[in-house]
Amino acid sequence: MMNTLTDQRVKQAIDRMFAAAEHDDATAARAYAGLPAEPPTAQELADASAEIYMPISAEGGKLLYNLVRATRPATIVEFGTSFGISTLHLAAAVRDNGTGHVLTTEMSKDKIAAARETFVEAGLDDVITILEGDALETLAGRTEPVGFALLDGWKDLCLPVLRLLEPRLAPGTLVVADDVNLDSLRPYLDHVRDPESGYQSVTFPIEDGMEISCRL
Repeated sequence: MMNTLTDQRVKQAIDRMFAAAEHDDATAARAYAGLPAEPPTAQELADASAEIYMPISAEGGKLLYNLVRATRPATIVEFGTSFGISTLHLAAAVRDNGTGHVLTTEMSKDKIAAARETFVEAGLDDVITILEGDALETLAGRTEPVGFALLDGWKDLCLPVLRLLEPRLAPGTLVVADDVNLDSLRPYLDHVRDPESGYQSVTFPIEDGMEISCRL
């Protein structure tokens, strides 16, 4: 049985990026020290974070792969490409399903360039499209149904992005958000955990927690 995660091109790319991400704390301390005192815009944060990987966990990546293999979505939307670690896990599942495509969003031009190179290197660029710019703008122009969503960009924007996607979520669609321990994700969590919002939601205890919500 095929498992593209074990393909040496994919494995080497993921391993390389996880190794680089081990320096994220030091890189972030240096990068964010130069931000202005007033609250930065999303673009300013993206530019300042151009060298910070901010990855999902290794186990979280495997979970994403399994969920996509099981649900076989035609279109996956990822909010927050960064350097593409989670994107590769999603794309590997798409490749092994033999159907589907990943739409992923990113604001940092440096990260977009690096991710494109990695996707080509891993042999998965044909199943990935990067939407460049503000996700609230780039996703607003899309009309296709969303079969699976990963929300892992700026946490305060996860709820606005979800609300943008909700008209295109069919019953049974899974929506996953990472880092449930962060206060900035609280409005999103309050929404998907509210029975009136139309989700059945569960927290999966991997690293900082992943919220898996099924659209009802």
